Amino acid sequence: MSIELTKKLPTPAEIKEEFPLTQRIISAKQKRDAMIRQVLTGESDKFLVIIGPCSADNEDAVCDYTNRLARVQEEVADRLILIPRIYTNKPRTTGEGYKGIVHQPDPLKKPDLLHGLIAVRKIFMRSIEETGLTPADEMLYPENWRYIDDLLSYVAIGARSVENQQHRLVASGMDVPVGMKNPTSGDISVMLNSVVAAQHGHSFIYRNWEAHTHGNPLTHTILRGAVNKHGNAIPNYHYEDLQLLLEKYNERNLENPATIVDANHSNSNKQFREQIRIVKEVLHSRRHSADIARLIKGVMVESYIEEGNQKIGPNHIYGKSITDPCLGWEDSRKLIHTIAELC
Repeated sequence: MSIELTKKLPTPAEIKEEFPLTQRIISAKQKRDAMIRQVLTGESDKFLVIIGPCSADNEDAVCDYTNRLARVQEEVADRLILIPRIYTNKPRTTGEGYKGIVHQPDPLKKPDLLHGLIAVRKIFMRSIEETGLTPADEMLYPENWRYIDDLLSYVAIGARSVENQQHRLVASGMDVPVGMKNPTSGDISVMLNSVVAAQHGHSFIYRNWEAHTHGNPLTHTILRGAVNKHGNAIPNYHYEDLQLLLEKYNERNLENPATIVDANHSNSNKQFREQIRIVKEVLHSRRHSADIARLIKGVMVESYIEEGNQKIGPNHIYGKSITDPCLGWEDSRKLIHTIAELC
């Protein structure tokens, strides 16, 4: 057979039983889910900042980062809700390279999916326990959702997954906000079609079960820039892009119209320091138009302890990305305070 089944993995229920939640984690998630939901529904005028490493490659460094973030959250709590990016799945354009701790708990060793599932649960639990901040992750593998559905407060569907039917169907059964990124082509209709699909209920096969969902009214869009046929980045965070998205939203009967602007990826052409300028421009657009202010609920920023990125290897620099380049901590801290001042 072309697919070799090598090891039967524990079920989500078995993993959860082995690594149960503490009351502090349960309470933190309930409180944070409610706060974030109110932003998406318009009941709260706070602004979301989804910020953290491109990929969560090391538990100690990631928790060091989220502890720093928690201290800043206390300083800006009246205006911002900080959501740590703890991205444990890393999509690869060609399928090559580091795919995240769910594949490789140790980037220097071979893939180990059993220990990867455990490592994912442990890093989320430790971070929430230490900081009280519940994280965001990208749903690269829809079948893995139930291993971590009791820990995440925000889920992103990536540019390469947004047209996939299974991603849309599983998102329709989530009870936390799900952001649908525009595809790499930049086609807004694809992104909005995904939102429509996830906001409605469905029946489908999931993990060998017949599953039914009722729709997720917190599904929204994420603008992350695009790539043209020549491979050149095309940003979509400018005022005219935001106005176009607002018009397209108004043409559809969607609940809780909302978008998040991803300041990196094709919006910055992966020039990580440009994220600072891009975020400031987005905030200026919000101040210029009340309609756009109601539409834009937050930004995404790739940030870690040390700026830039590095190759995987023995001379590892603690807290520096091994995938896309990120802002360093000091620039990130200053940017968060700037966002708070301009919101």
